Amino acid sequence: MANKSDWIKNAAGRWIPPEINGEKIIPFKGIGKHRPSGNRYGPPIHTSIDYPPDGNKQVESLKDALVKSGIRDGMVISTHHHLRNGDLVANQVFKAASELGIKDLVWFPSASFPCHEPIIEYLKDGTIHHIEGSMNGALGRFCSEGKMRGVGVLRSHGGRYQAIQDGEVKIDIAVIAAPTADPFGNANGLYGPSACGGLGYSLADMLYGDRVIVVTDHLVPFPCIPMQIVGNYVDFVVVMDKIGIPEQIVSGTTRITRSPDRLLIAENTARFCDAAGLIKDGFSFQAGAGGTSLAIGIYFHKMLKERGIKARFAVGGSTEYSVKMLEDGVLEYMLDAQTFDLTAVESMRNNSRHADISIFNCYNFHGKGTYTTMMDVMILGATEVDVHFNGNVVTHSDGILLHGIGGWQNCLHARCTILPVPLFRNRIPIIRDEVTTLCGPGELIDVIVTERGIAINPLRTDLLEKVKNSGLPLKSIVMKIPFTLLAEGVTIPFIDHVRAVCRLCIATEDVLKTIHQERRTPVNRDVLIAGALLADVGKLLEYEIVNGKVIKSDFGRYLRHPFSGVGLAFKHGVPEAVMHVIATHSKEGAGEKRSPESIIFHHADFIDFELVKG
Repeated sequence: MANKSDWIKNAAGRWIPPEINGEKIIPFKGIGKHRPSGNRYGPPIHTSIDYPPDGNKQVESLKDALVKSGIRDGMVISTHHHLRNGDLVANQVFKAASELGIKDLVWFPSASFPCHEPIIEYLKDGTIHHIEGSMNGALGRFCSEGKMRGVGVLRSHGGRYQAIQDGEVKIDIAVIAAPTADPFGNANGLYGPSACGGLGYSLADMLYGDRVIVVTDHLVPFPCIPMQIVGNYVDFVVVMDKIGIPEQIVSGTTRITRSPDRLLIAENTARFCDAAGLIKDGFSFQAGAGGTSLAIGIYFHKMLKERGIKARFAVGGSTEYSVKMLEDGVLEYMLDAQTFDLTAVESMRNNSRHADISIFNCYNFHGKGTYTTMMDVMILGATEVDVHFNGNVVTHSDGILLHGIGGWQNCLHARCTILPVPLFRNRIPIIRDEVTTLCGPGELIDVIVTERGIAINPLRTDLLEKVKNSGLPLKSIVMKIPFTLLAEGVTIPFIDHVRAVCRLCIATEDVLKTIHQERRTPVNRDVLIAGALLADVGKLLEYEIVNGKVIKSDFGRYLRHPFSGVGLAFKHGVPEAVMHVIATHSKEGAGEKRSPESIIFHHADFIDFELVKG
């Protein structure tokens, strides 16, 4: 990789290398600023002369198929993730490659899961050079810690498809796990012990892979109908005893969240959509299979049913809840790229209005249109969101890979993109000053819904106008909130005050440690920093915005922020020593014996306050 002095700044303000793994890259230029050129990639032309006239392409083993496909060092091997955490094929591909002594392969999955942890061994022994696909769990940590020889590359689902069709990534061997197949290579995911529903993520692999191997554990006589994978593109067919673990591929049922906070988020999301005029006859939407998203879908179902109207179509992963909407007549069509439970698999199998689609249809922006821009409501998750509405969906705040991008980036182009997220996960704040990893620019994220309220992107003046008198708990993003209302004309925002005081605390502790050394009163640095970051968290409840002006809320008139801050901290399991800093940092701590950490924060806080107050 190039020296950091050669890095370039993209349109999002992030510094990136000019090339990755020896390939030049195109930096993000801004929304709608990049226009592709050239022609689509074309795989080699083959002839039926080289294939069995009886149509039987079955070979003895996966290793045999790889050898016949001409596997060699440095090739790109692709797999799909329709078998999710039950996949038993991908690991076997690289086990076979390792036994053959092959080195420096590139693994190009549409996604990876914890079941792919054994891949680490093939990264260590040199069988795999690097991964271009999602990395999470143990695999994500391994890559995040820089242990992979090459640089990991994450792409969205649509970005992966367009990288294949544009020739940015050339697939040498595509391995397609198929729950049902015939000897010619026709295949689908609807039948067999490893049934998973659709196989749309592997469409590009089938169309553009130089060699294509279908691996199945349920071989049927020709023809295998429907033909989600078309045998005319397939080179070899392999039968394994088992390609997947059924209970890890699809669940018997998907579950709605039981968390009161998450249910409140779901309710507020649905209420917002209603108040904004988005829930109407013929509207379209996409929501995922997470507990909060499922709850939002339940609210949509109820609204549509009560009003006697229908959604025209829904896109995305299907569940028993979207199937119920379809069967109950409130949803006309389910356009499905991934099925999440057994009810959805059965629905795709039997209901002509439950259509199997590919990523080309909905997420590929290097084509003649995409379904995403036609959708009225897009419900997405996020690991972090910042005060500029930028979103992160792949890493923890510590930078460790947590998820793949999935279709998340592609979905941002819907007419209204909503992120229903909690304020905290495992004590870690989700709303941040700046996201750790920028996956989606704030211009495309319209609404953030938390258990404490709804923030609308200021760019969406149309939405702000529609819901201004709705009675919804509308909030402004915290960057606009002054850090105190006890002085006039304060322009320093809440976040900057938190930053300043936190750094003052760290500097104070550093000076005491340097000068007094072992004579100093011991200070727990972790408690000090955590207390500095959380001491004023209650102000988010103490303030509200009315007609564009920040005022004290009704809640704040009864409880000042040290009290509400302790309540929030207690709810989320924050240690007592940190709660002590929150409780005693202001006048509420007068007369109380403060801890060393509280003493430092108290004085740092008032340094900033008194200088601003004047």
